Amino acid sequence: MEKEKKMQVATFRFGVISDFVGGGHLSRGEKERLLREKSERAWEIPLSGRSRIIRSTILDWVRRYERGGKRIEALFPKEREDRGSSRVLDEEVALVLRQLRHEMPTAPIVRLIEELKNRELIEKREGLNPSTVYRFLRQQGLMRPFEAPPPDRRRFEAELPNDLWQSDSMHGPMVLEGGKQRKTFLFAFLDDHSRLIPHAQFYLSERLDSYLDALRQALLKRGLPRKLYVDNGPAFRSQHLAQITASLGIALIHSSPYQPQGRGKCERWFRTVRTQFLSLRLPQDLKGLNLFLEVWIDTTYHRNYHSTTRQTPLERFTAQMECLRPTPSNLEDYFRKRARRQVEKDRSVSLHGRLFEAPVPLIGKPVTLLYHDHDPARVEVLFEEHSFGFLQPLDLRVNARVRRRQHSLELIPESKKNTYQGGRLAFYPQEEEKS
Repeated sequence: MEKEKKMQVATFRFGVISDFVGGGHLSRGEKERLLREKSERAWEIPLSGRSRIIRSTILDWVRRYERGGKRIEALFPKEREDRGSSRVLDEEVALVLRQLRHEMPTAPIVRLIEELKNRELIEKREGLNPSTVYRFLRQQGLMRPFEAPPPDRRRFEAELPNDLWQSDSMHGPMVLEGGKQRKTFLFAFLDDHSRLIPHAQFYLSERLDSYLDALRQALLKRGLPRKLYVDNGPAFRSQHLAQITASLGIALIHSSPYQPQGRGKCERWFRTVRTQFLSLRLPQDLKGLNLFLEVWIDTTYHRNYHSTTRQTPLERFTAQMECLRPTPSNLEDYFRKRARRQVEKDRSVSLHGRLFEAPVPLIGKPVTLLYHDHDPARVEVLFEEHSFGFLQPLDLRVNARVRRRQHSLELIPESKKNTYQGGRLAFYPQEEEKS
């Protein structure tokens, strides 16, 4: 503490004890009365948040002043003699705590306290305040971050084309859409073996629907990869994406958070886009920008010699075409969204404000609806993962003219086609009920 502040504290203390050291004789009763008044009074104590002074503290100040030759310096606040050590931890506990820190350098504070309890060095009920242990270890220089060994990163390359695709996104240039300047985002896929780009496209958003559109086009162009290596962004963590890749037999792999090194080839291609493609004179509209990108990839990037593979991406990709998995003809169906619904007693099912009619055997049962946002009227219904065909839109006027009959019904999926007539369930009418 600075001497000026010490003098400020000492001056205050002298003002408190001046009645006792001023030279006048005080009877025992008068001294006790003054002590009681001073201890009950609220004070403005300098450099302290307290406002009360207890009786023993006042007497201690009096003794210090008299033993110090009645010099004001005797009332200076004392420096802590144990600075740098803990007043709560005894020597044995402090010694063991230092040993534990060396034995368990990454253990949290609570784990060290628990170990002290197990060794019966502290009371199990009372324990230690974690802040006390933290301050002690910090004073001892034992709270420095543990220096873990560097991660074991190695260069790798997929053995065959379409063994592994890397995929990521980057911010693109501004385009003029709807009379306004809009920011673009580039989604891209890169074949790890050949460095070929199955597909890349600029979009006006980073939402999942943009990424799924890019993925669908990549699969149509170059077939199915065995693994898809992506980031941890919202679009890549979607359950819908996981369902699509799983149904197509594609392993979806996410990189470690905040470690883009695993997707280094894709990041390197983005750098090529920034330095080469974006430096060109580009169209100002989104459609023109994507057409320009497609031409640049096919005529420039795919045909340029790659320094690592010592081949062009197109030559290396097409050298082993026999190992490629073809894209299924009904690829569009794999990208349908799924919704869970309960079929009502009147056979109706609601989806995004539209009403449909489900087959009679599904009344009261939980079903899964498969649909596209761009074609909401075409909805397939599944029960226990078996298809029961496509739902018919509900027509109230037609239903008002339908004559109800009792039917003998079986819950049979569409796969058993002998129970279908024209793609619909075959019902077997019985004798009409008599009123």
